[in-house]
Amino acid sequence: MEYMPLTQELIFDQGVTFSHGYVTTPYCCPSRSSIFTGLYAHNHKVLINDDRLLLPTVMQDLQESGYYTGLIGKYLNSWTDSPRPEFDYWVSFFGGTPKRYYGPRLNINGDRGKYEGYITYIFRDHVLEFLDQASRRKEPFFLLFTPNAPHDPFTPAEEDLVLYRDLPPHRPPNFNEEDISDKPRSISNKPLLDEQGMAHIDGIRLAQLQTLASLDRSIEEIMQKLEVTGELDHTLIIFLSDNGIHWGEHRMDNKNSAYEESIKVPFAMRYPTLVPKPYIEDRLVANIDIAPTIYELSGTPMPENIDGSSLAGLFKPDQTWRTHLLLEAWPPRGFWSAIHTGQYIYIETENDLFEFYNLQVDPYQLDNMIEVPQYREKIAELRFLLEQERRPPIPAAE
Repeated sequence: MEYMPLTQELIFDQGVTFSHGYVTTPYCCPSRSSIFTGLYAHNHKVLINDDRLLLPTVMQDLQESGYYTGLIGKYLNSWTDSPRPEFDYWVSFFGGTPKRYYGPRLNINGDRGKYEGYITYIFRDHVLEFLDQASRRKEPFFLLFTPNAPHDPFTPAEEDLVLYRDLPPHRPPNFNEEDISDKPRSISNKPLLDEQGMAHIDGIRLAQLQTLASLDRSIEEIMQKLEVTGELDHTLIIFLSDNGIHWGEHRMDNKNSAYEESIKVPFAMRYPTLVPKPYIEDRLVANIDIAPTIYELSGTPMPENIDGSSLAGLFKPDQTWRTHLLLEAWPPRGFWSAIHTGQYIYIETENDLFEFYNLQVDPYQLDNMIEVPQYREKIAELRFLLEQERRPPIPAAE
């Protein structure tokens, strides 16, 4: 968030920042489906990006209860650009990501074509138009603003190409980790990054951060529009990413791992009615908590089968909160599942090494402590929890 200072100031610094905010399946389509339903992936059945979401969503229920609804940006990788019926206003593109940031092909309220301009600014302008329309209507509104930035082809706006030219390389302690023999084979088989590989990652990182600058300015304009229309302090605003990504940590440059770089995301909520003073919340929250939050705060009847919990519960003194979270992933990105407590994470990978990390001692997950005697009792406790939570079970390692 240090590269999105306007968003930091206008949302994070005016609400609650979740220091332990996670996505339960760190992969685009499954994660978004969890946001839309409040369900773990093993329950909504969107396990990979090609799977279609066949269950009702919170957006559908809001529209049926009288909300004016919109989506501007990405929907799901498995969806075409065709408007979904639960949205009254629709601006989107085909599949997971558009091929270009300049002159993208979009479907804007049923009109398909190539639109001139820069995609982040096109999306911004439609958000402003949606908010104008919403402010003139009697019913409440709900908007999903889901920009593709900084996804590849991570093309910065031309005016931002000069940014961060002196950016130091990203070299945390687990970058290009020297010994990864204690990791599962899908990771331990990776060769050390050479100079060319490191330069490639550094180039991607620079382009992604430059690409965020236009999004940051766009969010500022959106917040200003909400203020002008008188809706700002009456509007629940939730900000997060659908997954993280590796920039060379553990020799990796992808996502959908069980490591913090992949599963932990920027996550904040601004809503003065509920959070009158900004603060940092350390309890475990996740993408599965967004739908139940919206159900509760909108007064919309909530389905009984939701896995997540309303974030409003964090502000009720008599309500207990979770002590652990299930994380899970499926092939082709690997079949693993984990229990995360905030301090500890226990990971099982199908027919491979199991892992355990004390994040308080080893935040970069350098040393797999699965065989360390002092953690035997804690590992057994987390293994039991994983067996209770996981569906389907993973075969025991050989």
